Parts: sequence; structure tokens; C-alpha cells
Amino acid sequence: MPAASAAPTPAAGAFGWLRKPFGRKSAAPPAPEPTPPEVPAPAPAPAAAPIPLPAPAPAPAQAPVSTPAPAPTSAPAPSAAEPAAPAQAAAPAARTGWLDRLKAGLRKTGSSIASVFTGTQIDDALYDELEEALLLADTGVQATQRLLADLRRRVKESKATEPAAVKALLADALTELLCPLQKPLVIGEHQPTVIMVVGVNGAGKTTSIGKLTWHLAHEGAHVLLAAADTFRAAAREQLGVWADRNMVEIVSQEGGDPAAVSFDAVQAGKARGKDVVLVDTAGRLPTQLHLMEELKKIRRVISKAEPSAPHEVLLVIDGNTGQNALAQVRAFDDALQLTGLIVTKLDGTAKGGVLAAIAQERPVPVYFIGVGEKLEDLETFDAREFAQALLG
Repeated sequence: MPAASAAPTPAAGAFGWLRKPFGRKSAAPPAPEPTPPEVPAPAPAPAAAPIPLPAPAPAPAQAPVSTPAPAPTSAPAPSAAEPAAPAQAAAPAARTGWLDRLKAGLRKTGSSIASVFTGTQIDDALYDELEEALLLADTGVQATQRLLADLRRRVKESKATEPAAVKALLADALTELLCPLQKPLVIGEHQPTVIMVVGVNGAGKTTSIGKLTWHLAHEGAHVLLAAADTFRAAAREQLGVWADRNMVEIVSQEGGDPAAVSFDAVQAGKARGKDVVLVDTAGRLPTQLHLMEELKKIRRVISKAEPSAPHEVLLVIDGNTGQNALAQVRAFDDALQLTGLIVTKLDGTAKGGVLAAIAQERPVPVYFIGVGEKLEDLETFDAREFAQALLG
């Protein structure tokens, strides 16, 4: 498998982007180049010259000196962690930019909830207004009741007296509720890792596949796309555009059987040594039972091509659909045993509270959330970030 830029000692072949936010590839490659000159510089003891690692010739170090971490310079880490240090340094600034975009996208939801805490005292009226705001944000009855009970307990224990303090406590309670949804997508335990992507029409399924392909390809993964959506007009063409943009291969058949396309793609992925096979499927409503059966067939046929596959079954849901998104999670999970979610179109939604409802009633991990059309607008889900953005 091709080595990833940010995984010097990969466990089970995991790629670097699993350990840092998306879109930071530019920070990772420069790390190995500046580091070798800095590490040997403080080493006082000159040694034999056959060591090729240090660039400056004046003070080449012995092999034992370059491996441990006593180098006095603060920026570089030991050689085994060289790529990680710059990535960690670059991540906070870039992640802050993502958080700003997330807050902007959830402003409609956050403003209605934040307005509850503009008063001067903590009383039953505040809790009543908060309950109404949470329900209007499609948080759901069960999740709202849990949050309010948890919030009352936290207020009592902390002896808070200001509504602003209650808002901070609500962020803590919401973070705790959302934590089960925070889980990384693991790539590299299987070769290829077969990811089946499903969802209703218009949820942004094919676009999400294209963005995910871009991020994977830019982190060194070899990706193969399977155009198993043979029902929608121009579906193959749309996925083909993403394949061209990302310079990856695609398996498609005009008017072919979706299960057959999926089977061929998995077989091709194994034969060509691909790291990831992404299977695009036709959008369908969970009430269309015959089409749901088609998805089950695709899943079974993929298992025939590779007994351990599909390794991931991802559902793409539109964040604007509110409680309907929860119904989709239930239906697709019952039919296909979902392993993760991609929540799209959170920019400008007033129904961002639906993730709390999902966490309460069907806690399927949320791998990614999207707040726009740009490639960098798809990011990994972080419970604390989302809670802070949701409350404004």
C-alpha cells in the first residue's frame, strides 16, 4: 500500500488524514526536509561521516544521536514524529477557520437558542423558552428532555446565577450527548477498504463522494470509484467528472446492473492494488421497498467479491431535513446496518439540532459534516466544536 505523508509508523496501514483534519497536506510534506539540518546542529560530538541524514557537513551526528529526542531545538520532534509536529502546529489555525464557517452555517439554529440566554435571571421561564427553542431546532422530544434534565443538574451543582453561565453548561451537556457520534473513519485495515455510500435523492451523495475522494487522493490513497447509480440520468457522467478532477479510476457500465458494477469494481480494486473503493448507489426513499431491496442486493454481491466487505456503509443525509433525517437513519440502518453518516448542507439550516436527536435515538457515528460546496467545506465531526457552533 502506498505510504501516507503523515503516518511515519502506520498502524494497520492507516493514512495520515485520519489523525489530523482534512486539507492539511501542504503542511505535512515540508516537515522531513527542514528537520534533518536542525537535529544534528546541537550535537557536540563529531563522528564518522557515512551518516547521510544531516545536510550540513560540519557536525554530523552518530546514529544514536539522531534517533532519540534530546535535541535542544523546540520545534522539531524525534525522527519518528517529524511529520506529526508541523501537522499539529498547522491544525489549530486551519481548524479555527473551519469552526468559523461552521458557526456561520449554523447561525439560524444558534441565534434562536442563544436568544434564550439574554435575560437576567435563571427561572422556569428560561427553561421553558429553551425547551421551545430546542424543539424548533429539531432536537427531538427525547433529546430535549435529556438536555434539560442534565442542564438543571449542572446548574444546581455549579450554583450558576447568570444565564450566560447556563449557556456554557448547556454546551457541556450537548457535547456529552454528541460524543458517541464522534468517531474517525478508518482506512487501511483492509486493502482495498470498500465503502458503500447510500442516501435519498438530492442529499449530496455523489458530491460528498467526490470531496471524500479528493481528500483521500491528496493524502496518498489510491482510490477507485464505482458508478453503481445506473438509474439517475447523468449519474455516471457526474461521478466521471469527479474522477477526472481527482485523477482516479472509475468503473462504470452504461445501463448495467448496479450490483454487477459494484462486484466488478471490488474485483478491480483488489487486482489493481487500490486502497479504497467508493461505491456510489442510486438515491432512493426508504419507503420505496423494491429499491431498498436493490441496495441489500448490492451489499450481498459486494460480500461475494470480498467476504469482509463492505467495510463501511455510509448514509448521506441533508441537514435541512430535520426529523426526516432521523427517519432516514432508522430505515437505512435497519436495512443495511450503517457504520457512519455524512451530514451535508448544514450551512444556513435552522434544524441543526437533529444531530442531538440522532445521538439520542440512533447513535450512528457522524464521520463528516459539510457546510458548503467547496472541497474544504467537508470536515470531520467534532462534538465540542459542533456544540459551540450550534449555540452561537
